[in-house]
Amino acid sequence: MSVRVPACFKAYDIRGRVPDELNPELARNIGRAYAAVFKPAKVAVGHDIRLSSLELVQALTQGLLESGVDVLHLGLCGTEEIYHAAFSLEDQGVDGGIVVTASHNPADYNGMKFVSKGARPVTGEAGLGKMAELIVEERLPDAAETKGVESSVDGKSSYIQHLLGYVDKEELAPLKLVVNSGNGCAGAVVDLLEKELPFTFIKAYHQPDGTFPNGVPNPLLPEKREETARLVREHGADLGIAWDGDFDRCFFWDEKGNFIEGYYIVGLLAQELLVQEPGGTILYDPRLTWNSEELIQAAGGNPVMTRTGHAFIKERMREEDAVYGGEMSAHHYFRDFGYCDSGMIPWLLVSSLLSRKKATLSSLVAERMEAFPVSGEINSTVADPDAVIAAIEARFHGGQKEYIDGLSVSFPEYRFNIRKSNTEPLLRLNVESRANPGLLQEKTDELLEIIRS
Repeated sequence: MSVRVPACFKAYDIRGRVPDELNPELARNIGRAYAAVFKPAKVAVGHDIRLSSLELVQALTQGLLESGVDVLHLGLCGTEEIYHAAFSLEDQGVDGGIVVTASHNPADYNGMKFVSKGARPVTGEAGLGKMAELIVEERLPDAAETKGVESSVDGKSSYIQHLLGYVDKEELAPLKLVVNSGNGCAGAVVDLLEKELPFTFIKAYHQPDGTFPNGVPNPLLPEKREETARLVREHGADLGIAWDGDFDRCFFWDEKGNFIEGYYIVGLLAQELLVQEPGGTILYDPRLTWNSEELIQAAGGNPVMTRTGHAFIKERMREEDAVYGGEMSAHHYFRDFGYCDSGMIPWLLVSSLLSRKKATLSSLVAERMEAFPVSGEINSTVADPDAVIAAIEARFHGGQKEYIDGLSVSFPEYRFNIRKSNTEPLLRLNVESRANPGLLQEKTDELLEIIRS
């Protein structure tokens, strides 16, 4: 981006503190800029439960309507509901989508995620930068002669029916599931699915509440995991599931209350999708790879490594016609879901897998966790990330190197990936070994010593 852009414009979306970095006036201009860059006829719009979301979505809608764009309002919804509208309602003229959300960011933040026609991602390079320029340089077009028309979607039935298409209800066992919405947007969708499924749901922090009385929902943080784990153990549940605020990420606990790293879920979902489409192509990210590659190949699939980040994965999935793409960060992408990520489809597929195999989640992942133990992603704040990566590359010069995303180095018994954050001055480290927790710890400590010195 060649001009000084507003602080809330990030690489993939908009995120900032309200009102100093994002406010209704800017939201209205963002609507006008989106209309100018993408020239949509009709945009699906929705918002999360944050206290500032309603005011921002109203201003955004005003900017779109002033620009002559029709607006289809979904109201309170998850990010993936906007994705679904963008790819499933093309025959009704919908050719874009915007959701006002800040997902798992602090309560005083808000933001927006965008897609264009067919639910294609909008990023800094694919339109977001141009939108920022129009706003900063005050080159937004004048209001259209004919104002757009606003309408609303009545209910979530077509989205719910789409989700149910991923499972055979006749095969499902009467599982007991702990579901933790974190007072975000997932609860309403769980309630609608509950009517269609043979499961018993134990609901935690179920009501949407933008004050986040139990803290901002981000199950990647270890301190946010204990409540779900406790409820699984207390109720003897078969599975624990939790979501972030806009439920585009989904996290799992086994029947013992153990948190399962997203890496092992990628392998499980790959196997399940390859049952439905033998020989299909599966994408996975370079941070942790050995388990995914082995399982995909064993199931007859075609494993393809791709750069981390939703925009890169969605683009590559379209190129490869991949049936599924998984990131260890708990983003899961599905071809039949417009190549978009969903936090609802994964738990439906895992529940289907447990039902069909008459197995526990721990039994399905224990062997894999033993075969490929991992460090978990370790973040370090560093002054000069490039210098640190260069020092690591020099120290581990004997390994096989890949540069798909940051630096990956593989040796026969262990491998690691070190990469810069797209949004913060952080280095992110992931290490895995072949059935050797001692070596895993040794190499993790060695790498962290270089990073933090």
